[in-house]
Amino acid sequence: MTTAATLVKEDDFAAGVEAEPPVQAAVASTAVASAAVVPAGDEVLRKRLRLKMKLPPGRELFDATWPPMVGVLAFLGLWTALAPMVQTSLGALPGPDDVWDAFKGLMIEFSAARADAAAAVASGQLYSGPPTFVDQIFTSLKTVAMGVTLASLVAVPLGLVAGMSKRFNAAINPLVQVMRPISPLAWLPIVTMVVSASITSDDPTLPKSFVISAIVVMMCSLWPTLINTAIGTASIDKDLLNVGRVLRLSWRAKLTKLVLPSALPYIFTGMRLSLGVGWMVLIAAEMLAQNPGLGKFVWDEFQNGSEKSLSRIMVAVIVIGLIGFGLDRIMLGLQKLVGRDARS
Repeated sequence: MTTAATLVKEDDFAAGVEAEPPVQAAVASTAVASAAVVPAGDEVLRKRLRLKMKLPPGRELFDATWPPMVGVLAFLGLWTALAPMVQTSLGALPGPDDVWDAFKGLMIEFSAARADAAAAVASGQLYSGPPTFVDQIFTSLKTVAMGVTLASLVAVPLGLVAGMSKRFNAAINPLVQVMRPISPLAWLPIVTMVVSASITSDDPTLPKSFVISAIVVMMCSLWPTLINTAIGTASIDKDLLNVGRVLRLSWRAKLTKLVLPSALPYIFTGMRLSLGVGWMVLIAAEMLAQNPGLGKFVWDEFQNGSEKSLSRIMVAVIVIGLIGFGLDRIMLGLQKLVGRDARS
């Protein structure tokens, strides 16, 4: 069956869309096959087979958690053993204990800054202290949320139209394939000049650096959503479209009643991929645009060059990874929820 979505190859899309194997069906068929070979009077063997088929919840939890825990502990052990052997311009590479101490120091700084801000507000003054590590985490989250939201607002409508129209898909396909691999570092100077010329107010609603970072994130993260939306729209069962023609549904009714419900799982898969790309792009954009955030925090600590800088940079790197993992899990949960609703 030919579809309108030619934005990516079929193999590329298959690597980006996750599918859940029917585990429960496999277990059920195995249980039936096993029960068929057990004699009718052998109740003890039947009970043993049931125990093998379905583990208790506690055992399942243990089997699911011990491999990651062993992996993390092994990594921490190697890190502790090898860190003193790696020498840098600021001394030996910090181990887990040094990074943990740096994290506690950053939390102490945050608590002190909150206390100073509360005292300033109580005295009727405006707190003007530098942003803390926690403040920059929230700034990065707001920036990536803005960028991915803008990307979704652009990519989803374009993907829907591309999936429903072969001619429109053929028209934008070369542009997508050319612009998709462009690095965020190449977009940054262009976006900076455009935003600087557009925002001329001395007190803009949104800081220029924030707008620049958000637009760069949007430019680099809209492609997975656009491609997955186009493929999901073009993969709709043709029988549904034929029913829509028989019922003489309008273009809007066909879009809202037939296309969107079928394409939602693909759209959320693209948004999940876009969020991961946007979070990676954001750090580089914040470094170069000097927008307050985790990227600027890493760059400032690198420029500082103190004894604690390397440990604080490693704290930021670990936090960036943990936040990225958390955002991916949130989007995966939404993707599964939408997919379940679409199938029901």
